[in-house]
Amino acid sequence: MIKLIINTKRLGPVLARHPWVFSGAIKQIPEGLDCGMPVALVDEQGKFLGQGYFNSYSQIAVRLWSFDEKEEVNQDFFNKRVKNALGLRDKFVLDKNTDSCRLIYGENDFLPGLIVDKYADYLSVQFHNRGIEFWKDQILTALIKTLKPKGVYERSDVKVRGIEGAEKKSGLLFGKVPNKVEIKENGYKFWVDIINGQKTGFFLDQRDKRLALQKYVKNKKVLNCFSYTGGFSVYAAAAGATKTVSVDASVPAIELAKENFKLNKLDFKKAEFIADDVKNYLNGSEIKDENFDVIILDPPAFIKDRHKIQEGLNGYRKINEAAMRLLPPGGILVSASCSAHLNLSDFRRMLANAAGRAGRKLQILETFTHGIDHPEIAAYTEGEYLKVIFALVT
Repeated sequence: MIKLIINTKRLGPVLARHPWVFSGAIKQIPEGLDCGMPVALVDEQGKFLGQGYFNSYSQIAVRLWSFDEKEEVNQDFFNKRVKNALGLRDKFVLDKNTDSCRLIYGENDFLPGLIVDKYADYLSVQFHNRGIEFWKDQILTALIKTLKPKGVYERSDVKVRGIEGAEKKSGLLFGKVPNKVEIKENGYKFWVDIINGQKTGFFLDQRDKRLALQKYVKNKKVLNCFSYTGGFSVYAAAAGATKTVSVDASVPAIELAKENFKLNKLDFKKAEFIADDVKNYLNGSEIKDENFDVIILDPPAFIKDRHKIQEGLNGYRKINEAAMRLLPPGGILVSASCSAHLNLSDFRRMLANAAGRAGRKLQILETFTHGIDHPEIAAYTEGEYLKVIFALVT
């Protein structure tokens, strides 16, 4: 294994076991290192620091996946990583009522650049860069051996692959994957489109938030904005909401939301599904007569990179302000952001600003981040992205 020397002044993050090592921290990168090749990091005295894989098309030259000098990177290495990840989910997430979860969460499961979502008996995988893609065969073998899935589908069609110098890819890797997969989550059923759905097919990271919503919705009228396939709406209807309105710009997502209501035998007379731009809907004249008690805002990331933070904050502020103007005193706002470039403190400040502009007071009742199947390495703050606030509007 090739050894790379880390500059003494740049040791801090490595010693804190941060999984990223930037090219500027390395004294010299030898010629001929290809993406994916295993490397060991040492300090200027030659002491071992950690090991990972090299990725030449990125400022992040090395992604670390082990701090054990004796650990060999072979098939057993990947088998153990997948087994350990599954063990965590088996212990805290998967049970008779929930058969789906995020199985591998990249750096946080010590397989940087890899995402694997388990949907019942099927797996959806993403390789975010060429370095981790180098190990695709070993990873696929480990997944098949450990989980024995009926099918594995690749969704490496994310924007980050282009940034990392890799072309987008998608397609079947193993077995068969149907057009729709039925999953269970907290006892509710959902159809998931692994092949064409957003991200890997379903927003598994909102599972605990959907469950938390239920205590707020009995005998209430609920508006679910950016509803996608109706996850929050299903939970609300099942918990006794008098009416749910699901709004999303995607017609296929709205159609699948309807099917999810049918799948859970929910009353269609108490549900409405609208394919429309949420911003237009929130500011339309018709909405003022709806008298919603609970409004959920779960938009896509408004901040795509660090250069557009202010632009994204304005977008978040506008939809939250519009929602707060619509809610009655005592109404509940559930506001989410999945923008990694927006931290929780700034998200709260945005909500406070929106409340002030709307002439409302906002009391935060609950704050959520990632679920248990999205564990976080303490040093890896760059992996934080999801923020969900449940608040009382008066």
